[in-house]
Amino acid sequence: MTDQQNTAAASEEDTGPQFSLQRIYVRDLSFEAPKSPAIFRQQWEPSVGLDLNTRQKPLEEDFHEVVLTLSVTVKNGDEVAFIAEVQQAGIFLIKNLDAGSMSHTLGAFCPNILFPYAREALDSLVTRGSFPALMLAPVNFDALYAQELQRMQQEGAPTVQ
Repeated sequence: MTDQQNTAAASEEDTGPQFSLQRIYVRDLSFEAPKSPAIFRQQWEPSVGLDLNTRQKPLEEDFHEVVLTLSVTVKNGDEVAFIAEVQQAGIFLIKNLDAGSMSHTLGAFCPNILFPYAREALDSLVTRGSFPALMLAPVNFDALYAQELQRMQQEGAPTVQ
């Protein structure tokens, strides 16, 4: 009877949803301070612009790469003080999810895991450029995902529910 229970548990594990983080890494990193060193001699009144993007691609079997790109442009007055960008990526093993759950996992859950790493990489990059620390506020990827689904529905594009 124990063998039957173990076999049933093993087959349940094979068919049940599975999620596993395999690796987190920096895919690309760039920093440019076009007005240095003159920018350091000016009164510091920054304005921060943030662009955020995600993309994913299937790898072999049930592995997926998700890339979160954060691009920050900081201006001091009308001049660009610096531009910093990080592509933080992860490889995830995701099995046995329906299409809607898979879409949500790749579009919101995985970027949510990657964001703290990307935020730290950007902050480190900016301080190495001798600028004040750049601590980005948390991002609600579930809300962004829902907005994107709504936008796609309004445009008549097919969506995964």
